[in-house]
Amino acid sequence: MKPGEPNITITLKNVFKRFDEVTALADISVVFAAGTLTTLLGPSGCGKTTLLRIISGLENVSGGEIWFGDDQVTGLSATRRDVGMVFQSYALFPHMTVEQNVGYGLGVLKTPPAKIKERVKEVLEMVNLDGYQARYPDELSGGQQQRVAVARALVLEPKVLLFDEPLSNIDSKLRRSMREDIRRLQQSTGITSIYVTHDQSEALAVSDEVIVMKDGKILQKGPPRSLYHRPESAFVANFIGESNVVDAELVNGTPGHMVELGGIMLALPDDMYIPAEPGPVKLSLRPEILHIEARSEGQDHACLDGEVSESAYMGPVIEYSVKTAVGELFTRGPAYETQHLKGDQVRIRIRPDEIIVIPGNKA
Repeated sequence: MKPGEPNITITLKNVFKRFDEVTALADISVVFAAGTLTTLLGPSGCGKTTLLRIISGLENVSGGEIWFGDDQVTGLSATRRDVGMVFQSYALFPHMTVEQNVGYGLGVLKTPPAKIKERVKEVLEMVNLDGYQARYPDELSGGQQQRVAVARALVLEPKVLLFDEPLSNIDSKLRRSMREDIRRLQQSTGITSIYVTHDQSEALAVSDEVIVMKDGKILQKGPPRSLYHRPESAFVANFIGESNVVDAELVNGTPGHMVELGGIMLALPDDMYIPAEPGPVKLSLRPEILHIEARSEGQDHACLDGEVSESAYMGPVIEYSVKTAVGELFTRGPAYETQHLKGDQVRIRIRPDEIIVIPGNKA
């Protein structure tokens, strides 16, 4: 590899991995753009951590190729790939100070002590921990320990930075600030980074691109906004944010398309992206496009009638589950409105401009 090469592209070609008779990864071909942060998102057992370990060199492939820029690294060990890794468990040495933990890798490389001290101070400033050099891990909060782990990875100036569910052990109140720190650090350093999580909000917040995985395969890859508003399957719609996936009928209207669901007909905007032919389709209805209101006399042909099955006050919002003709729908209402209670007869008003038609009626 070329020392000091910045912002490298990572390319996987037909990578697969088997453990005995189990296929963990199936023919993965993907490009991670230089200088970006890409998140691998999916349920437990989907292959995302295996893929990360293969890129790092901690796991060997069963077949396929891995390229860092113009260099094929498929057969190289983890120590020869110039990769920094941040683990879920922090993996700090409890008997070493912050300075010793962060500078450990430089010491192994026989870096002069003065240079180690200087470089450690630089990266601790980057993670807002300068002045903590003499503290031990048990004197730090969980968030501070994770920052030390990030600093330890950054100090070696790796070509690639890998995060394996780094915020799983951190209190929920700290996760927002930590993910902002990680995003800021990645953008300021420009290191090509790959981030593993099962937390959807985390993936949306930190990523340039998100890869949704299931059963060892990549289902969809793209910017967070694209995956959220144009999911290519019901699985992606449900996994990127929250969604109510319902069956409907797409019909030709005048001049545009219409959808029939639960006995009501909604006109779709003329300029809406509709990746399906007329006929049975699945729709993704995000909670934010469903407005719950009290049922009045008569029928409203733009609303689904329903009955509240669950009602929970959550502080800023009230969460509802509503039984309707298309199944149970999940939505939210502002807490300043009167709360609908379990058993109340209500209507769900749907914003047609925000309906998502799932292409090919995919599951």
